[in-house]
Amino acid sequence: MLAVHGLGGHGGRWKRLAEEFLLGYRVVAPDLRGHGESTDLPPWTLEQHAADLLSVLDSLAVSGLSVVGHGFGAAAAIHLARLAPQRVTKLVLLEPAIGLDPRFVRDTMPPWPRVFASIEQAGAWQRAEWPGVSLRDVEEELAGNFAQTSGRWLPKASYAVTTTAWSEMCRAAQLPPPTTPTLLVKASRSQFVRPAFIQACKITMRDMVDVVELDSGPMVSFERPVETADLITRFVGR
Repeated sequence: MLAVHGLGGHGGRWKRLAEEFLLGYRVVAPDLRGHGESTDLPPWTLEQHAADLLSVLDSLAVSGLSVVGHGFGAAAAIHLARLAPQRVTKLVLLEPAIGLDPRFVRDTMPPWPRVFASIEQAGAWQRAEWPGVSLRDVEEELAGNFAQTSGRWLPKASYAVTTTAWSEMCRAAQLPPPTTPTLLVKASRSQFVRPAFIQACKITMRDMVDVVELDSGPMVSFERPVETADLITRFVGR
């Protein structure tokens, strides 16, 4: 199973879900370009992210597998499925951030870059950003996704990459291939998934798409790990 993290994240965000809830699966969770330990060289388009993900599959000699994507990572997963439909057997889109309203993005996009004087200050900010996420997950995020530079602490994700990603999410939404079984999970307490995108998927894909709503904020795999893993394993194993 290929797991693609969201904007500003890193592959390590899938560690707990993989080790504790997705039992029996080998989960491959790379860092997207400009995130974590990956290169930050441009271009930073969804097409490039999809090409990078395809190169990961090539390096592992994987002919086909299920792909799970969260937020911006779900948008990249859709582009991967369109780039190489024969390589993606099933798609799981957790709160996909694609085809967003430009005004919503303008008003939602946080100030960058985020710079903190101490790791404690970074932790206070992260806890405020993730109100429904456990302290354990926040601590792991601090350890895996923040770095100290010149005495200051900041996220590893490139400022240029994340800014570009917000623009990429405003592009006209690409839908999953109509022949790829897809599970779309919408968080009830989030505004990232547009009703128009859901409706377009239902009209175009018909019985190839399942839409489920979870009582959660946007970080569904952290806020509802048991339910998220159950949805994934039931759908992928079906």
